[in-house]
Amino acid sequence: MRTAITNARVFDGERVLDADTVVIDGGVIISVGAVAPPGSEIVDARGSTLLPGLFDAHVHTSEEALALALRFGVTTELEMQGAHTKPNRTHITADDGVADVRSAGFGITPPGGHPSELFPEDFRPGGGRRPVGEIVQPFSTTPEQAAGFIPRLVETGSDYIKFMIDDGSVEGHPGLPTLDRATVTAGVAEAHRHGMLTVAHTLTVEATRMAIDAGIDGLVHLFVDQPHTDELVDLIAASGVFVVPCVVLNASMMGITGDALADDVRVSSRLDAAWNETLRSSFNRYPQGKLDDVLRSVGALHHAGVDLLVGTDASMPLPFLGGLAHGASVHQELQHLVQAGLSPTDALAAATSAPARRFGLHDRGRIAEGKRADLLLVDGDPTTTISDTLNTREVWRRGTRLGTA
Repeated sequence: MRTAITNARVFDGERVLDADTVVIDGGVIISVGAVAPPGSEIVDARGSTLLPGLFDAHVHTSEEALALALRFGVTTELEMQGAHTKPNRTHITADDGVADVRSAGFGITPPGGHPSELFPEDFRPGGGRRPVGEIVQPFSTTPEQAAGFIPRLVETGSDYIKFMIDDGSVEGHPGLPTLDRATVTAGVAEAHRHGMLTVAHTLTVEATRMAIDAGIDGLVHLFVDQPHTDELVDLIAASGVFVVPCVVLNASMMGITGDALADDVRVSSRLDAAWNETLRSSFNRYPQGKLDDVLRSVGALHHAGVDLLVGTDASMPLPFLGGLAHGASVHQELQHLVQAGLSPTDALAAATSAPARRFGLHDRGRIAEGKRADLLLVDGDPTTTISDTLNTREVWRRGTRLGTA
């Protein structure tokens, strides 16, 4: 049945439209601004704002987490280490009760390198389901090894290639083995020869410079070890990379819990006890960090024209990975971006059109004819008051309204 969402304020992923009616049918947006066709199911959205479904551009996820994310209006998660490669997610692609997902598979890192200090060797994210496809663990210490793993990662269904550039200094494990410049450069070049997007885990200025020198396409963390400089911001901007700052993760690394978010009944009412406890905890591995420096760096990058994407690094409901929760933390990240100097509409674009564009998911991230009907309807106006994104009224994933699948 066709559904017509009427009398809405419509943010299309980039701007607020003059149109107030969006019609969806068969999982697709069929018109924007036209009169509702006769016989349509009418959703009167007076007093509400219709947004594209949100992205979380940095997660480690499971089916349980994907379901939680969808309850907060996050319709696509981008996994940066995990098992949800193409052959392992066919059941998720068809399940409109959970968020959709794309995955790097496992990142290229040396034996004993990050994130092995956090997890046992047999750690396999994926919500308990046994993978049906091969999971490649691309441990590399030489340029030849890194380049050699690229075809295997492509063949086994990675959607993009991730490089871990981390000496452990921010995680409280200084001295971890890490990729060297030549290895990152060779791996990135080989990935590009295969037409693959490349991203890098970079929490320090040194790692950031190495990734940019290697030709990386995106940084899925922001450096936290130093304040930004004009020279560094100019370097990042000139490279054309996108940045997923994960401010909520950086705050957690500094010992700042998610208590303020968890105290919001719009959040706590959607979390079980395990996720509530996790959100109220923190990583607390880099207490010397300064959140104000991070926010100023985010503002400077935005001012320089760098594409910023909303991401959280949410993973599992475990207190030592705390301060984060799937779905909920996306809304806190939006608030951090506004605090850093982005306008509410710029922040919303960082959670919708920008990640869709930068990750090549051109079927979503916008409210436009022919796009997927991944939609979030919220009461109020988040284009002026960003915290209104938490006033969830309805969520649609491929045109299926959450709760009616």
